[in-house]
Amino acid sequence: MQKKLTITIDEQVYDGLHTAIGRRNISQFIESLVRPHVLGLQLEAAYEQMAADEDREAEALDWAEATIGDVADEPR
Repeated sequence: MQKKLTITIDEQVYDGLHTAIGRRNISQFIESLVRPHVLGLQLEAAYEQMAADEDREAEALDWAEATIGDVADEPR
């Protein structure tokens, strides 16, 4: 779900956003910049939860070890 947000910024920044990003892309641009700063803690918790799943980790290790041979003979 999306929410509408009203913010106040300097006029030059506003004009620059319109020029560089385009009128219809500003929200998406700002969200892409802000998202890692506000969702980072949730992402870290999700990674910790995945790492605590021993079955999943064992399966991931098996997969990684099985595919390492796939690139061993690749030219560099």
